[in-house]
Amino acid sequence: MNRFHYGWVIVAAGAVITCVAMGAMFALPVYLAPIAEETGWTRAGISMAMTVGFVVMGVAGFLWGTLTDRIGAKPVVFIAAIILGVGLFIASTATDLLVFQLAYGGLVGAAGGAFFAPIMATTVGWFDKHRSLAVSLVSLGAGVAPMVITPFASLLIEIYGWRNAMMMTAIAATVLLVPLSFLIRKAPQAVAEPPSGSDVAPHEPQPTRAVSALRTPQFIVLAATFFFCCAAHSGPIFHTVSYAMLCGVAPLAAASIYSVEGVAGLFGRLIFGIAADRLGVKKVLIAGLALQAVGIYSYIYVTQLTDFYMLAVVLGMAYGGVMPLYAVLARDYFGPHVMGTVLGAATMTSSIGMAFGPVGGGWLFDTFGSYHWLYIASAVVGVAAVAMALAFPPAKRADGERPGAAQPA
Repeated sequence: MNRFHYGWVIVAAGAVITCVAMGAMFALPVYLAPIAEETGWTRAGISMAMTVGFVVMGVAGFLWGTLTDRIGAKPVVFIAAIILGVGLFIASTATDLLVFQLAYGGLVGAAGGAFFAPIMATTVGWFDKHRSLAVSLVSLGAGVAPMVITPFASLLIEIYGWRNAMMMTAIAATVLLVPLSFLIRKAPQAVAEPPSGSDVAPHEPQPTRAVSALRTPQFIVLAATFFFCCAAHSGPIFHTVSYAMLCGVAPLAAASIYSVEGVAGLFGRLIFGIAADRLGVKKVLIAGLALQAVGIYSYIYVTQLTDFYMLAVVLGMAYGGVMPLYAVLARDYFGPHVMGTVLGAATMTSSIGMAFGPVGGGWLFDTFGSYHWLYIASAVVGVAAVAMALAFPPAKRADGERPGAAQPA
C-alpha cells in the first residue's frame, strides 16, 4: 500500500500561497485609476511603487533565500505574510504618496521576495521523482493569480472603493497565508543529511557553503541563463499590447493578448514539467528557450489579432513552461542546505534581466519609431539564453542524496 507523501502538501500549500501573495502584490494596476482620481497623485508616482517593489523584491528574494537556509522556509513565509498584510494595510490608509510608495513598494515588495525562492527550495527537497512536475504545480499559483485575484480586487474596488478593497485584501491575505505557512516543512533528507558535494566540511558555518555555491561555474551558468531568459521576454510582454494597438487592434482586444499568454503559461508549466521528468530538464529547458526566441522574433511578421493570439499561445507556453525548471536544475547541482541562497541569488539576477526589457523596448521605440528592433534585439538575447543553457554540464548530485530519499512511495 502506498504511503501518503507529504511533499504534495507542500506543493498545494505553495501554489495557494504564491497565488494569494503574488496576486495581492500585482493587483496594483487595477487600483491605479481609482487612486489617482481620489488622491490627485500622478499615475507615474503611483506606478513608481510597483517599480520600487520589483527592485526590493529582487534584493529581498536573495536575503530571504539565504535566511531560509538557516532557519527554514516556514518562519520566512510566516514573517513575510505578516509584512505583506501590514504593507497593504498601511498603503490603504496612506494620504501621502511617499508613504504609499514605501508601504507598497518597500514592505509589499520585500514580502513578495519571500515566497518563490524559499518555497521552491523546500519543494525540490521533497522530490526526486516528479520533481519538475512538483515545482511546475507550485508555480501555477503565480500563473493563476492575475486571473483570480485581479478580477476579485476589481470587484471589491467597484463596491467598496480602493481603500477598503486594499484593506480587505490585506486582512484576507494575512488570514490565509499565516495558517498555510505552518504547512511548510523541511524535507527529511534536508534535515538528516549534511551536504557533501562541497569542499567545505560539514561542521563549518552555513554561510561559507552558500558563498562557495555562488562562486561555482554551475551557478554562473544558471544565473546567466535565467538573466538572458527574462531579459528576452520582459520587453515583448510589456510592449506587445502597445504594438498590437499600433497595428490597428482595438485597445480592449489588445489587452486580452495578456490573458491568452497567461492561460497558455498554465498549460506550459504542466506540459514542460511532465516532459522534463521524462526527457530531462536540460533538454526541455533548451527546447523551451529556443521556442521562446523564435516566438519573439516572429512578432515582426504579425499584424492581425488572430495571429497575435496564436503567437501569445506559443510564447506563453514557452516562457511559462521554462521558468519553474531553473529551480529543478539548481537542485540537481546544489545540496538542499544552500538551495534558498542559490535560488534567491538566481531570482535576483532574473529580476535585473526583467528590468531591462521594458526600458530597453521603450528606448528602441523612441529612437527608431518602431517596435521591430525590440523584437529583433529580444530574440538575439533569447538566443544567448539558449547558448548559455547549452553550457550546462551534466547534472551531478552535489549533495550525495540517495535515490528515493523524500520520494513519493
